[in-house]
Amino acid sequence: MTNSAAQVGRLGWMSPDSGPVVARLFHALLGLVFVIAFASLRAQVEPLFGAEGLAPIAEAVARARPGGWLATPTLFWWGSGDSALRGAATAGVIAGALALVGVWPRVWLAIATLLYLGFVSVGAPFLQFQWDSLLVECGVLALLLPRDRPQPAAHLLLLFAAFKLYFESGLAKWGSPLGDWLDGSAMSYYYETAPLPTPLAWFSHNLPGWWHAIESRATLVAELLVPVLLFCGRRGRLVALVVLTGFQALNLATANYGFFVWLSLTLHLFLLRDADLMKMYARLPGRAVWGRVLLPREEVGAPAWPRLRSGLLISFGVAYVGLSLVTARVELGAGGGAWAAALQQYTGPWHVFNAYHLFAQITRARVEPEFAGFAAGAWRTYDMRYKPGPLDRAPPIVAPHQPRLDFMLWFYGLRARRAPPGYVRRLLAHLCEQPGRAQGFFVTPLLARPSHVRVQFWRYTFTRPGEAGWWRREPAAPELVMACPKG
Repeated sequence: MTNSAAQVGRLGWMSPDSGPVVARLFHALLGLVFVIAFASLRAQVEPLFGAEGLAPIAEAVARARPGGWLATPTLFWWGSGDSALRGAATAGVIAGALALVGVWPRVWLAIATLLYLGFVSVGAPFLQFQWDSLLVECGVLALLLPRDRPQPAAHLLLLFAAFKLYFESGLAKWGSPLGDWLDGSAMSYYYETAPLPTPLAWFSHNLPGWWHAIESRATLVAELLVPVLLFCGRRGRLVALVVLTGFQALNLATANYGFFVWLSLTLHLFLLRDADLMKMYARLPGRAVWGRVLLPREEVGAPAWPRLRSGLLISFGVAYVGLSLVTARVELGAGGGAWAAALQQYTGPWHVFNAYHLFAQITRARVEPEFAGFAAGAWRTYDMRYKPGPLDRAPPIVAPHQPRLDFMLWFYGLRARRAPPGYVRRLLAHLCEQPGRAQGFFVTPLLARPSHVRVQFWRYTFTRPGEAGWWRREPAAPELVMACPKG
């Protein structure tokens, strides 16, 4: 019996159906997700993270120096100027592209993962989304997958990553302090208050209340019960594939979550068999190109010590599962004691042993900040590119690109009555003194020399069928007015 066959026997009914063909396609599609993530980041890296950006990485590195590299693992310790940021994002695009086309994919995925971890470690608040951590986690797990032979233990770890993404989010919804998922009200608000909805969200929001109640409770089923099927053999995984893929298709159609949906769908590959992909491959045009990605072949430089390799994999797997469970206890408020919090403090900066709690409770009011400048006796409203603004403008489709300032301002609206966070204060300073640096965030031409800048807060709600426009709005909080420095 081969080593791989022995592993299958030990795993029993939990054994994944996937093999080297799935592994190769996962490497390729993960490379594509890295291309998307880095290209999106490259388009906004200077205005967000540059020396004159809204959250300069150089300042984050300076604050992190007392803790050292282990507390803040980033390559920007050795340079965080604007050219270094542009270069790192460009290098990430190239690394992902090389993995996509099958050139030393595990090497290039390792490089892409290290680069992205470097951004995530010092990119607060704009790189603190759960899918940023998920991308790093998937990048690390991808390195365990051989491309020339089955490795059920490694595939099982990827199934576990998919399981905890859904199941932990379901647990968080179950424990929502509002009880909105249990009482069926969550989806009555979700489409209207999602950070960046699409046009289809308007239609979905205006469906009957009884349908939203079904959706809310069906989400709990999809996230709490269906993920268990990942470990219930071939038929269970096929059921999970259909349900969870449909779930993500709804997310893709109704809201803009950057690369998150595409990354989640990439994890769904481990619910398939190699034979499933080969049947699709047989029907593809240009099979010579796809064959380079899908067809297993012997890897140059593959380790020659299978027992050592298996031992290291098992050791990492035990640590990965154990530390993920510890993180989940801490992040989901289940306790665990001081030791668990201390352990999570050491492992958290590496973004490998993550917990997920997406949309644990749904925001019931959408409050949008609106910026304006004052000059020549009149206010000029500055419309942003992607978030809700003019009432007759349809919500945009922008994913897989993630406009991170537009996304973060959704959180700022939720805290409208509090002092503005640092990135908003920097944005206001730019609107006053250096409007050219902020122009890329807005579709409205900015005033060159405003005497004042203002933030108004509006509660946005979708219109009903038969009403004009896409949105209604009303004042939601006292406005913030700031005088610009003279001279």
